[in-house]
Amino acid sequence: MGTTRAVLFDLDDTLIADDAATEAAFLATCSCALSRYGLDPPALARAVRWQARRLWQAAPTIGYCRDVGISSSEGLRARFTGDDPRLTILRAWAPVYRRGAWSRALADHGIDDVAFAEELAATFIAERGARHLVFPDVEPVLGALTHTHRLALVTNGAPDLQRAKLSGAGLGPYFDAVIVSGEVGAGKPDPAPFTLALNALGADPAEAVMVGDSLERDIAGARNAGIRAIWLDRAAAERPPDGGVPDERIGDLRQLLAVL
Repeated sequence: MGTTRAVLFDLDDTLIADDAATEAAFLATCSCALSRYGLDPPALARAVRWQARRLWQAAPTIGYCRDVGISSSEGLRARFTGDDPRLTILRAWAPVYRRGAWSRALADHGIDDVAFAEELAATFIAERGARHLVFPDVEPVLGALTHTHRLALVTNGAPDLQRAKLSGAGLGPYFDAVIVSGEVGAGKPDPAPFTLALNALGADPAEAVMVGDSLERDIAGARNAGIRAIWLDRAAAERPPDGGVPDERIGDLRQLLAVL
């Protein structure tokens, strides 16, 4: 094994608790419906996520969204800025999508109030944008690695959204390069984002490792690019889900320093 010069990281649920922040934002938003109509916030949150997933399948560029890893919940708040024509299409369609998801969720509970649906859509954007939950092991490790390695972030998603997460979490200064799938046009596990990250760092695949929580995207993608793959399994899964086979498995990011 050669000397490791570059470390690539995933963002969502590797460095930041994206799922937890999103769930908290849904519940906070749906609490508005408790005071307005007496609706149960968790029930409404489940309904809007279900309706959003259904509508997302009809996105005018659903193939692109799947390729770059933009989820239905991310579509509820992304601005889709950028010059890619597919982002332009999504930017125009997004208000219709958001209004539809929240209106249908309210309708599931017998409420017909389009104005309130639009209010909820705007509230969710604000609530999720205010939540940046960084895992406690992240900054000590990134801080230590900046003295010894070149660091890159390789993340799937809409460009504006992923960069806003990185900035809001205060993690941007740790990275020498940031690769967002929505800017590349291909997402993990495609090797293209990994190759771009290596080029930006001036490193060869044999000199790099990738750290991420997803076997399917991070681990398989790294292996596709010829990069050593380290699976961050915070949940200590008894049976790993299907996906790529990691070179190493750690349960806490602080273990990465010893593995390197």
